[in-house]
Amino acid sequence: MLENDKPILIYSTFPSIEAAEKAGAELVEKHLAACVNIIPGMTSIYRWEGACQRDSEIVMIIKTRKGLAESVMASVKCVHPYTTPALLVVPVEGGSGAYIDWLIEATADGKT
Repeated sequence: MLENDKPILIYSTFPSIEAAEKAGAELVEKHLAACVNIIPGMTSIYRWEGACQRDSEIVMIIKTRKGLAESVMASVKCVHPYTTPALLVVPVEGGSGAYIDWLIEATADGKT
């Protein structure tokens, strides 16, 4: 498998289901992600601008490949309502061969 074809996950958070769905749909439509999982109901406690904050957020897990990571993050940043969105690339060490093949096929038309 080529290095750029290796599967990765990109973790992000959003303030609302609507914002997450908008970003996720765009990623899948552009073939930048094979799938996104949107998980509501998370509570985040974090430091921002010198103060401790607590908010409800939505988690998005983006399933893509390494060669598309920068394009995925740029696409999310364009539609994300946060000034500094959480975008973390998580390498995948293994998985179902058939699923990984599907992921690569589903993102084949994305830019690398």
